Amino acid sequence: MGITKVKILIKNPETGVSRDVELIVDTGSVFTWINKDTLVSIDIKPRRVRQFKTIDGRMVMRSVGLITIKYEDYEGDVEVVFGESSDAEVLGVTALETLGLDVDPVSGKLKYVGHLAL
Repeated sequence: MGITKVKILIKNPETGVSRDVELIVDTGSVFTWINKDTLVSIDIKPRRVRQFKTIDGRMVMRSVGLITIKYEDYEGDVEVVFGESSDAEVLGVTALETLGLDVDPVSGKLKYVGHLAL
């Protein structure tokens, strides 16, 4: 299976200001990462700083905030990482689960699978 990219709408949950972005779907990433300049453009404010371990073992500090994301008819609020220019922009698994979506391994597209109450 190749790389899956999706166009989503990101919104400031307080003001409703929004912007379309294209992200790589990364089921290996817990968090959604979006360039900090994009987040600032819709007035998303950092809420705290978290430490992350990169794939090559480095530790990095990044701000995180709250955004609303929408993909087709599915919408939810997720924590987002304020990415640096060297960071990949990805839609992580927490966002997918919040929206009830999964990657269809045959088509490589997102499909609604619902929410589990476990």
